[in-house]
Amino acid sequence: MTGTATPPLSGTQKRTIAGGAIGTLMEYYDYYLYGLASAAIFPAVFFTGEDPIVAQLSSFATFAVGFFLRPVGGLVFGHIGDRVGRKTTLMITVVGMGIATAGIGLIPPEASIGIVAPLLLIFFRMCQGFFVGGEMGGAATMVVEHAPVGKRGMYGAFLISGAGIANVASAGLMAGLGLGPESWFMTWGWRIPFVLGLVLAIIALVLRSKLEESDEFKETKQAQADAGVKSNPIREVFRHPKNAIMGILIGLPQSIAGYVVLTFGIAYMVNQNNIPAWQGFAGTMIVGILQVFVAPAYGALSDRIGRRKVYIAGCIGFALLVWPTFLLFDTSNLVLIWVGMILGFVIPGVAMQATLQTMLAEMFDPEARTTGVNIGYQISNTLGGGLAPFICTALVAVVGGQIWPVVVYCAVICLIGAIATATANISTDGARLHELRIVQAATPSTREAEKA
Repeated sequence: MTGTATPPLSGTQKRTIAGGAIGTLMEYYDYYLYGLASAAIFPAVFFTGEDPIVAQLSSFATFAVGFFLRPVGGLVFGHIGDRVGRKTTLMITVVGMGIATAGIGLIPPEASIGIVAPLLLIFFRMCQGFFVGGEMGGAATMVVEHAPVGKRGMYGAFLISGAGIANVASAGLMAGLGLGPESWFMTWGWRIPFVLGLVLAIIALVLRSKLEESDEFKETKQAQADAGVKSNPIREVFRHPKNAIMGILIGLPQSIAGYVVLTFGIAYMVNQNNIPAWQGFAGTMIVGILQVFVAPAYGALSDRIGRRKVYIAGCIGFALLVWPTFLLFDTSNLVLIWVGMILGFVIPGVAMQATLQTMLAEMFDPEARTTGVNIGYQISNTLGGGLAPFICTALVAVVGGQIWPVVVYCAVICLIGAIATATANISTDGARLHELRIVQAATPSTREAEKA
């Protein structure tokens, strides 16, 4: 870092950061909403004929199913983003997520249509996973490419501020509606936030229609066009496979943080301690409010001291704070439960989330950046976050309600992420990591000249 003042953002940069953050807000509103509902609502609506523990596991299994489509969506939309443009990807994903989320809110309960209800739930959840698979790679790439080099961490973290607002909106709606009559909430009330997802999609679509591609992306595409080359983004990512693998391992700790503390944590309190679900929803809303402001602070810190240091500190912090977090949950005291959510997620989890997307974008060159970010982010979220609530529920059930296996599980994941972060190749100054591969198709005369 130098003492040179960073010039003010241009109108295009401001629109890009706002469009990325607001679109991410909408995408993760949909996704967080499902996480909350799978913890406290879906077991009673779509899995009514099963033992409560089995119903909870079944609900979390549908939650995990969506994650298995995320890498597929990441590859498809990463290819579109790197070949056609980041804007195209972001326009498609936001519409797809809105339709899928509204569809979930319109599914009749199992008591009305039998097994078709959970099957429809799985279908729309898979659609959610497919479309959200292209979101973070496109948004992170778009924002980081437009942001000033010395401020990429801070502006990239605004995407996580958008996710924080999504936390507030989804949890706030659920908590507010949950204060009404329980029979009404379990029949109709929970559906309202899901249907609103389609309205948010239309708003996000309008905002994203004004986005522009970055100069870096356009220059790379022009260089390839001048050489008559159309690169394959997936092949380009794995031409240097180290960062693709490291990106997956780096993303694991941040992927489980929110789903262990907030999603599984709520289910744990509801099932083990008989805490009303609205208390967990309200705590998630508080966490989201703090996330809005804490994320850019962590991002700015990463611009000053480096992304590795902030991310590794988050890994260590999460490993150390999981145990006291669940001790606070076990008190059944409302204030201490909320303190536990802040302790377990806001302090270490947001530190990781705020730096991850910028760090991943800096691990790949423009011609494969969207694909590279998606591979790291979505596969890590599938292997980590997607399975975390299910794994934690099973571990606690096996040991008779004790939480220590969850603590060990989190510590191992954090160790893996910290080691990967320390060894990855990252370009924080905007320079390319590898020379642009431009190989013109060999003509007969070219081949003869090469032989000579």
